[in-house]
Amino acid sequence: MADALRLVLSALAVAAALAASGHALIYKREARSAALWLAVICLVPAAGAILYALLGVNRVRRRAVALRGDMVRYRTPSAGAAVPDPASPFAKLANLVGKVSGRALLAGNSLEMLAGGAQAYPAMLEAIESARRSIMLASYIFHGDGIGGRFVEALAAAHRRGVEVRVLIDDVNARFSPRNAVKPLRRAGVPVGVFNPTVIPARLYAANLRNHRKVLVADGRLGFTGGLNIDRRYWNPEAPGRAFLDTHFRLRGPAVAHLAEVFADDWQFATGEALRGERWFPEPLAAGESLARGVEAGPDESLDRLRWTIIGALNAAQSSARICTPYFIPDSALISALNAAALRGVEVDILLPGRSDLPHVQWAAWGQLWQVLERGCRVWASLGPFDHSKLMAVDGAWALVGSANWDARSLRLNFELDVECYGGGLGPALEALLLEKRANSREVTLAEVDARPFLVKLRDGAARVFAPYL
Repeated sequence: MADALRLVLSALAVAAALAASGHALIYKREARSAALWLAVICLVPAAGAILYALLGVNRVRRRAVALRGDMVRYRTPSAGAAVPDPASPFAKLANLVGKVSGRALLAGNSLEMLAGGAQAYPAMLEAIESARRSIMLASYIFHGDGIGGRFVEALAAAHRRGVEVRVLIDDVNARFSPRNAVKPLRRAGVPVGVFNPTVIPARLYAANLRNHRKVLVADGRLGFTGGLNIDRRYWNPEAPGRAFLDTHFRLRGPAVAHLAEVFADDWQFATGEALRGERWFPEPLAAGESLARGVEAGPDESLDRLRWTIIGALNAAQSSARICTPYFIPDSALISALNAAALRGVEVDILLPGRSDLPHVQWAAWGQLWQVLERGCRVWASLGPFDHSKLMAVDGAWALVGSANWDARSLRLNFELDVECYGGGLGPALEALLLEKRANSREVTLAEVDARPFLVKLRDGAARVFAPYL
C-alpha cells in the first residue's frame, strides 16, 4: 500500500513538473526566466512546480484584463491626427506612439509646468472653485487632512452649487490610510468611487492593479496631471524647504479630452456609471501651439505602452535625453536603450533623489546603477528634499510627463497616465528645469558605486532581486 502511494505521488509530481515546465517554455517572455524556472522544477520537481504555480505564473495581467470584461471604453471623436514636421526625428516617434497608444496626436494644446504643491495645489483649487458644470478628480493618494481638507471643502462647495463632481481614489489609500478623504467627501454628498477594492487584501493581485493616475478635469476644458498626490507632505508653507518636491502640469486644448476619457473609463469600471455628453466632453478649443497626446498604460490590454514610448524616444534622441524619476529600477530593455543612446553620443542624464522615501527601492536602484554608468550615462543625486517628479525630455523639444516611474510597478503592474508633447513651450521649459535640477545635484560616479562596502553591495543586490515587485 505504501509503495503504491509513493508511486502515485511520484507520478503526480512528475506530471506537475512536466506541466509547469511546458507552461514556462511557452509563456515566459525572457529565455533566462524560463531557464531559471526549468532548473528549479527539475531540481525539486514537486516543490518546484508548486513554487512556479504560486510565483511564476503571471496572473496579474490575466486578472487585469478580466476586471474590465466587456466594458465599452469611451472615445471622443477626433478631427484628425496632427503630425510633427516629417523632417523631424520625432516624426517616426509620433507614429510609433500612435500605434501603441491607439490615440491621435492632437494640435492646439498648451502645457504649463507647476512646481510642487506650492504652485500646483492653488491652481487646482482655483480650477475646482471656478468649475460650473463638471469636475473629474482621480488621485492615488487623497488625504482628507492638511491641504487635502481644502480640496474636500472645495469639492463639497462645488457639489452644493450644482456642479457634477466625481472623485476616484485607489483602494490602497481608501482602505489602509486612516487619513483618506473618502468619508469626508461622502458625508458632504460628493460621489466617490474606490478603484478595484478587494475582498481579501492579501491576494496576490491586491498589491498590484493599482490606479496610480493623477487627473483633474474641470468643465472638460481644463486639465491637470503629473506626479502630485493630494498629500500634506508636498505642502508646507511654514517651511517650504522641507516639503517633498514634485512637478504637475496644467493642460488646455483638445488633449484634455484624453485625460477625461481615461477618467471616464476608470469611473465606469469602479462605479458602473457612464459619463457621457457635453457636460463632460464639450467641443474642444485650441489653446496653444503644442501637439499632445495622452498615453495610458496598465497591466491589461495597454501593457507596455509606456515602455515602447520611452524606448522610441531614446532611439529618436539626437543630442540629449534627460530623465527625472523618484524610483529607478529599469528592466534590461530600458537599460539597453539608455546605454545605446549614450554610446551614440547622446548626453543621457538620470536624476534621482539623494534620499528616497522608500529606502528598499533606493537600495535596488543602487544595485544596478553600474549597468548604466559603465556605458556613459550620467547619474545625479539631488541634494534637497525628496523629489517625486516623473519627467523626461529629449533634445529639449519632446517631453513625457505624468504618473509613471521607471520601475516594474509603474510600467507593468499599475494603471498609469502620461502625456507626450511635441513643440510649443513645454520642451524648452522642461529642459531648463531638468538642467536646474542637475545643477542642484551631485554626480554619482562608477567609482563611487564600486567602492560601496561589501555588505552594502550585498544588501543592494538582494533588493534588486525583488525589483519586479517593488
